Amino acid sequence: MSEKTNETDVEQQPTGGTCPETECECPETGSAEAAEPTPEEEITKWRDLAMRTAAEYDNYRKRTVKDREEFSKYANRGLLEELLPVIDNFEMGMTMAGNEQGSMIYIGMNMVQKQLQDFLAGQGVEPIACEPGQMFDHNLHEAIMSEPSGHPEGTILRIIRKGYNLRGRLLRPVNVVTAAPAEEQQA
Repeated sequence: MSEKTNETDVEQQPTGGTCPETECECPETGSAEAAEPTPEEEITKWRDLAMRTAAEYDNYRKRTVKDREEFSKYANRGLLEELLPVIDNFEMGMTMAGNEQGSMIYIGMNMVQKQLQDFLAGQGVEPIACEPGQMFDHNLHEAIMSEPSGHPEGTILRIIRKGYNLRGRLLRPVNVVTAAPAEEQQA
């Protein structure tokens, strides 16, 4: 009995894309006509593939050029970040030497400071404008601490360290002391 059941099952299964009852080729079962596209469809398929590939290559080329420009524009970022503390120390020395502005040491240091400023400007480094009394901007400033004061919360009280932008991007934020919130002032 099991042999008859197996033979019946085999007879009802479609083979080779034809229906057993009608001996016709149906698209649902994988006919030969549906599998082979016409020459026009084949040409259209390959043309679309070629156009997509060309567009992908063009996008890749543009992205590569943009990445290369971006890299060369900001390649010296690490060097400049390491140079900024040296410039900070030099400016502190200039402030101390400012008491004797007629001395040869001050005049020489002033020349070096001018060269440093020209070098930074040539590299695309610009100091961030910041003064006490401005409101704190988290995009440009870094609050080192806050102190109670009569000013509104978030007002910059003092500048601890200058900040810089490199070609429009933040290189180093300005370190500032801000006015404390009203809660901290009462406590």
